[in-house]
Amino acid sequence: MVTNLAEAYATCARFARDHYENFPVASRLLPRGMRPHVAAVYAFARVADDFADEGDRPAAGRLDLLDAWSEQLHACTAPADPSLGPAPRATATGRAIVALPSETSHIFAALGSTIRTCGLPVSLCDDLLSAFRQDVTTVRYDTWEAVLDYCRRSANPVGRLVLAIAGYRDDRLDRSSDAVCTALQLTNFWQDLERDWLKGRLYLPLDECRLEGARLADLDARLLTSAWRKVLRGAGARTAALFDEGRMVCDRVSGRLRFELRFTWLGGRRILSRLERDDFDVFLRRPALRGADLPALLWQAMIWRTR
Repeated sequence: MVTNLAEAYATCARFARDHYENFPVASRLLPRGMRPHVAAVYAFARVADDFADEGDRPAAGRLDLLDAWSEQLHACTAPADPSLGPAPRATATGRAIVALPSETSHIFAALGSTIRTCGLPVSLCDDLLSAFRQDVTTVRYDTWEAVLDYCRRSANPVGRLVLAIAGYRDDRLDRSSDAVCTALQLTNFWQDLERDWLKGRLYLPLDECRLEGARLADLDARLLTSAWRKVLRGAGARTAALFDEGRMVCDRVSGRLRFELRFTWLGGRRILSRLERDDFDVFLRRPALRGADLPALLWQAMIWRTR
């Protein structure tokens, strides 16, 4: 039971500070009033993503954890005393009694409060969980349509939730945000090609690979052949187009959120540019943002020109 929402939000803020991400989470660029709510959404998604990806649990155990997380989500949004969180330790999923992290009550007390305060659609959180379940069960994608549908649920809800927390209810902004979030997700896929392959996953569409004659066995040998480079160049061009398509959201919001979104857009585009520079050979070098990039990114965000 959680009776102190400040403590619950502080737990979520620690998740945002302590977990590595390419891009800032609830950073100081955000308006102060948004930060606890963004941290609550982040903590919810971060733990669920770890259920799908981290550790050595079998697939059935991962799905049980995600089912339990979904039950906690819907319990925290049910009409109830908002100061009370769901049970922190275990929940029944219909298949098993699942032990959940000790921070569970804090995360869902904060998330439930955020959903009610900001009027967030719970369906966006459900979409995230459906993508995490897919990570457990699906390791190949045949077409771009399948890859983009995954991004629609794994990445786009985050941007829409941030806009809703900021008070924006605008279909054009949502669609623009979707393009940026999908571009960021795709950039992460190309950046983490080697890491994902070691987990048995590939997010490049198989029909594109077959068309160019790219052989999966070459990835086992850490060989980025000319065929694989061609596939990745095409994927990079599609990703760059999505960054351009979504740029509008960085101009149509106001205040400090504008700089947060510009900074995020610039960071993602910088990583994609480094991939392009290296002709996508992540076996040779995996590009990432580092502290030395911060001054340039901040300066570019400050001199950003609206298109």
